[in-house]
Amino acid sequence: MGQATGGERSRFGVKPGQVVQEFNYDDDVDQDLREELESVVGSDLADEDYGDVTDAAIVWWRSDDGDIHDLTDLVLDAMTTLEDGGLIWVLVPKPGRDGHVAPADVQEAAEIAGLHTTTTLSAAADWTGLRLVTRGRGR
Repeated sequence: MGQATGGERSRFGVKPGQVVQEFNYDDDVDQDLREELESVVGSDLADEDYGDVTDAAIVWWRSDDGDIHDLTDLVLDAMTTLEDGGLIWVLVPKPGRDGHVAPADVQEAAEIAGLHTTTTLSAAADWTGLRLVTRGRGR
């Protein structure tokens, strides 16, 4: 992987100059988290209609957004323009919050899409982030 120039890598693995595409935005997303990502990469997050190559994707997902197959479809959509080795983060409401999704459900959707989860972090006050990567890229 290349090294960041003039900046540091964020806790989400993105760095200055990269393009981060956002999926399933709604009015409940964490604006501070979005601003954190935009601050690191130095530009706005790309929307779902962005058609060029991206370095990372964030997918907001809640229980009322659909079932595991709908999440799988959205992850596959995110992979469409993703650079090889690009990052996908699925952000789900934490336990006890409206729309909570179990990490096992995200893992199942990831496996159907040919991915697996490697990292889980507290992304924001109400959101948990699960990092998805292609199989065989683990260290």
